[in-house]
Amino acid sequence: MRADAFRRLFRGTLAGLAVFATLGTVTAVWINPFFVRMTPVGPWELGATTLTAILAGVIIGLWVPQCRLRTSGAGGVASFLGIACPTCNKVLMLIFGGPALLAWFDPVRPYLAVAGVIIMSFAAMRALWAYRDFRMSAGGTVNASSTSFGSNK
Repeated sequence: MRADAFRRLFRGTLAGLAVFATLGTVTAVWINPFFVRMTPVGPWELGATTLTAILAGVIIGLWVPQCRLRTSGAGGVASFLGIACPTCNKVLMLIFGGPALLAWFDPVRPYLAVAGVIIMSFAAMRALWAYRDFRMSAGGTVNASSTSFGSNK
């Protein structure tokens, strides 16, 4: 039981750090040589990046075969769109155009990031409930053959 808890803690911590580094670099929340941000970073974007990474780590650490990943994926996409530079996103630029993107989408981004964090919080709670139920019903151990992340049971 302790080995499983340690493995889950390690997996969740590693995943959270990877999400933090990847999301912060891709959205250029901090200066990096790979991506340049065209709009200034808002004061809330680092916090949203941190919360998204923590919640992703919790979800991945507590994941059991009964969990579905759709809710956390939707929350992650919403957080990404809320954190990312609006003019750097080519898909959004094609849909809205530059002036409309800055006039209409940019003011909505903080709310989109908050919505993503809230959705991921619900996904983390569902993962916690599924993990708790799994521990009570199956004794709490997961073998390697039953940990397919694509499972939608």
